Amino acid sequence: MKSICAAVKFLEKKVPDPAKGLPLELFYFVSRLLPLVNVDLLIKDERGRTLLAWRDDVYCGRGWHIPGGIVRFRETLEQRINKVAQNEIGAKIKFDPLPLAITQLIHPDLKNRSHFVSVLYQCRLPSTFIPKNKGLSAKDPGFLRWHEGCPDNLIKYHRKHYRKYI
Repeated sequence: MKSICAAVKFLEKKVPDPAKGLPLELFYFVSRLLPLVNVDLLIKDERGRTLLAWRDDVYCGRGWHIPGGIVRFRETLEQRINKVAQNEIGAKIKFDPLPLAITQLIHPDLKNRSHFVSVLYQCRLPSTFIPKNKGLSAKDPGFLRWHEGCPDNLIKYHRKHYRKYI
């Protein structure tokens, strides 16, 4: 027990402000012990199109996904929604305060980032919004595109839980 207490004290010194995020290896360790809470932003325009981002990583694979982010320590869901909108979309959005859905995902084969509780929010942008994409090509992670319907290559988890909203 003393060694665990010593390890905790050591880690607390290495992470003086967990609200600013964790070092990657510590984040992965925590994700092996606890479910992560994230917000997903179902962003629509006046024409009913959905804004999706391209993703290509070990956790979700390759395909379109709904922008989202993991809630930080002492951060409200609303704060994370606004930060995701700014960081991933580059714009302020309007969103409904009540979520459309709350879902859970457990990846039985992944070691890190394998258990999520996801909160989906209905968000709006005007149809005049044009994604800047900062020089990204259509297959670069983070590339944004409006979609008239649900694309066939929506990532598996979003296809299972969010298809009906897109």
